[in-house]
Amino acid sequence: MDRMVTGAHKQVNIFFRVDSSRQMGTGHVMRCLTLANELAGRGAGVTFICRDLPGNLAHYIMDQGHQVLLLPAPGDPAYAASWLQVDWRRDAAETAERMTSSSPADCLIIDHYGIDHKWEAVLAEKVDRIVVIDDLADRPHQCSMLLDANESYAKDRYQGLVPDGCVKLIGTRYTLLRPEFRSARRRLAERDGRINRILVFFGGTDPTGETLKTLQALTLPAFADIHIDVVTGAMNNNKEAIAEACSAMPNAVFHCQIDYIAELMRKADLSIGAGGSTTWERCYLGLPTLSVVTADNQREITALVHDKGAARCLGLSADVTVQRIEDGLNEMLASPSLVKEMSEKALQLMGEGRLNEVIDRIMGGDNGGH
Repeated sequence: MDRMVTGAHKQVNIFFRVDSSRQMGTGHVMRCLTLANELAGRGAGVTFICRDLPGNLAHYIMDQGHQVLLLPAPGDPAYAASWLQVDWRRDAAETAERMTSSSPADCLIIDHYGIDHKWEAVLAEKVDRIVVIDDLADRPHQCSMLLDANESYAKDRYQGLVPDGCVKLIGTRYTLLRPEFRSARRRLAERDGRINRILVFFGGTDPTGETLKTLQALTLPAFADIHIDVVTGAMNNNKEAIAEACSAMPNAVFHCQIDYIAELMRKADLSIGAGGSTTWERCYLGLPTLSVVTADNQREITALVHDKGAARCLGLSADVTVQRIEDGLNEMLASPSLVKEMSEKALQLMGEGRLNEVIDRIMGGDNGGH
């Protein structure tokens, strides 16, 4: 395979296979963008391959300076309920075609619950190495490196799911944190447990409508003196209703598709949000949280962070009522010492960041050690 050479150094060309939509959310793309921006900063050529799904972030990715190759919209209702929304063979073939018609591929990074070893075996013939980002450990992979930034009760949960020589980078020290979070951490003040400011953020799309439910609780007179920052993504179907609800609350500010959420987390005394990958961003900034499980893949990490005392889980979204949110808020307001302890335990959950190690390995293809 021919390689692009710039001076004495070959440019490393890296492809990402990742999707986003109103239904699946934006978390996979956002963590891949963190990695992509770091890699591009090291001189890598970065290309995203994404399915053309409703509410996808293709334009946002391009605004970040990366090329996007779109796969055709699904069209087959038989696969509408699946993560890929097409047959895996079709997805692998279309991905391979996009890669071979673009730059020579050194590395393919996959962040997708619908992809496993069968798909990866097809692409292994087209690329030097495959890196998988996963947090479910529910299917086998064919890859040279696996990244899972979650903590888990199952310490060796990828045993038998990846090749023997696969490098496994597992744990919160490998959380893909944007520079804004690292900057906010350096300016973080110790929290005293008093709640004067609340951040409400249920991910980019909030498909279960938790933001509006939470705002209903926060309109009560007991919370009138608390400043409330409400964040949504541009693809949130309820964003107009959320903006309207915020405008009716003198103490609420509406933010849409922002790049300063780390600063809002740093300033907040309490967060109300989903139990997804944002969990580790909140913990990194020591932000106590009332969390709601809005998808099955959030259950384990939400339970773990709850058990560690770093957050309080209110339950599954279908079970969480306005009254339950109100009760959770009142409990936090009545116990500053509990809130302060939650902040301390959240910080303890996050090890010293090792993002540079992830970047070094991807750029250099270093697959030695664990």
